[in-house]
Amino acid sequence: MMKKYKIAAAAFLISFAVLSLSFREDLFLISKNLDIFASLYREININYVEETNPSTLMRSSIDAMLDNLDPYTEYVPESEVEDYKLKYVSTQYGGIGASTIFIEGKLFVNDISEGYPADKQGVKPGDQLVKINGNEVKGKERSQVSQLLRGPKGSSVELLIIREGALITKTLVRDEIRQPNVSYSGMTADNIAYIRLDKFLENAAQEVKDAAVTLGKLQPKGMVLDLRYNGGGILQEAVKIVNIFVDKDVLVVTQKGRNPQKTITYKTLNQPLFPQIPLVILIGGSSASASEIVAGALQDLDRAIIVGQRSYGKGLVQQTFNLPYNSLVKVTVAKYFTPSGRCIQAFDYAHKDANGKSSKFADSLMTKFNTKIGRSVYDGNGVYPDVLVNAPKLSPITVSLINKYLFFDYANGYKKKNKDIAPAASFQLTESDYTAFVNSLAGKDYAYVSRTERLLSDLRTEAEKENKLNAVKADLDDLKAKMIGAKKADLITYKTEIKRVLEAQIVGRYYYEKGKVTQAFQYDKELNTAKAILNDGGKMAAILKGEGEYKTIGSPVKTIAAAVDDNQ
Repeated sequence: MMKKYKIAAAAFLISFAVLSLSFREDLFLISKNLDIFASLYREININYVEETNPSTLMRSSIDAMLDNLDPYTEYVPESEVEDYKLKYVSTQYGGIGASTIFIEGKLFVNDISEGYPADKQGVKPGDQLVKINGNEVKGKERSQVSQLLRGPKGSSVELLIIREGALITKTLVRDEIRQPNVSYSGMTADNIAYIRLDKFLENAAQEVKDAAVTLGKLQPKGMVLDLRYNGGGILQEAVKIVNIFVDKDVLVVTQKGRNPQKTITYKTLNQPLFPQIPLVILIGGSSASASEIVAGALQDLDRAIIVGQRSYGKGLVQQTFNLPYNSLVKVTVAKYFTPSGRCIQAFDYAHKDANGKSSKFADSLMTKFNTKIGRSVYDGNGVYPDVLVNAPKLSPITVSLINKYLFFDYANGYKKKNKDIAPAASFQLTESDYTAFVNSLAGKDYAYVSRTERLLSDLRTEAEKENKLNAVKADLDDLKAKMIGAKKADLITYKTEIKRVLEAQIVGRYYYEKGKVTQAFQYDKELNTAKAILNDGGKMAAILKGEGEYKTIGSPVKTIAAAVDDNQ
């Protein structure tokens, strides 16, 4: 026994010595390269033939260094700290409650938040901002405009606006603008609770908890947590949200870093509020980070059914560190792993091609893991839903109408002509409304290149390369002529899709953001699928028990088959 202890002690000492040597070597290399960089930086600034800007040179070198890592590791100078906190930490700022967009170099009000200064003082979507506190808007960057509009609560801001050709001056008193994590919660017509969570910033879990408690008093048949457009946020908030539905002392997520101090296990700390309520989580391609922790954990624990599309695949954890002169650096310190042990990171940032681009992990490298009850799930490439619902893809003509702000213009005009509309939940454009919209496009540029046209162009190019153009030119010209004719009919072919987008723009003018959410319920395939599942106890049980086709979730074969089907 003593011999074993001596061997173990010797092994420990050897390991410690190796680690110490490695640590000293790292410190030497860091010190050496810092000396080289400092000398180079000094010589360039002193001796370069043209005058240099030391701050610009330093920022360029920092950005170049971080570009070799992942897109989530970033430097934040003092001038950008407040915007950083608003994006990643806090949901509150001093402002007027209006968002803006640039159209052909002019700044317009895009959306108004209900109940805030811009709304109270009659600022409207479509108003053109010319000056802010006497400062010309023309030529300014978006960040500069934000700085002009924001300020301490109680301070005033003067806006010079052009509306219908007339100059209007409005003086607004800034208020504390709160952008809630939960943008909407309510009951659907068939008694199902719905909570839309847009981000995981401060207080996100409490907001979900408050919404769930309020809706829970109405005795819903089930609950839907919508994470489809949620890019993530604070990891601890995700853990707390899982705890609303999962028992105390259950593993939710483990983060593992190269630095042992960054390896942390997170478990639920409290008794759950809703341990039994039937639960569906909606996810999509924009669901990332903390959204994937919630969806992945509840899937691994067989506690919720995941509906929608495969999520983004961000399995990395960031931490912020203070730097001199009030600047910050956000560093990726760890990968996270769901309860089954899988990491859903999709992109391999450690290995880049000659152009510095990262690619996704190959499906052949995916590893199988098991949920609590024994269903098969896979790592890499995000969280795959239990029930796949293919996302609708906008047609080229709809994308063109959006990008050229023709929906925006028409919605503003519609609001001027129509004082009231039907309730948001039931609002739809009439045939005469749609005809009026089509007529409004006369003489306006909404040109676009369809996928078929691109393929025809590629085919012509290949025919030229192979000296076969003369043989097929007549056929290609005929196909092009037919395509032009077909495009003229696209406003009719894609009428249903175009109407949905236009309706959302119009509803927002009357019922703000919440109105857009409720109006969209009429067309929401994922939500309708979720409600159908919650209304079918047998199907819910079959999915969560892994019966039949639900035994395996997101295998490489299943994923490829779904992708092929989606492209047909």
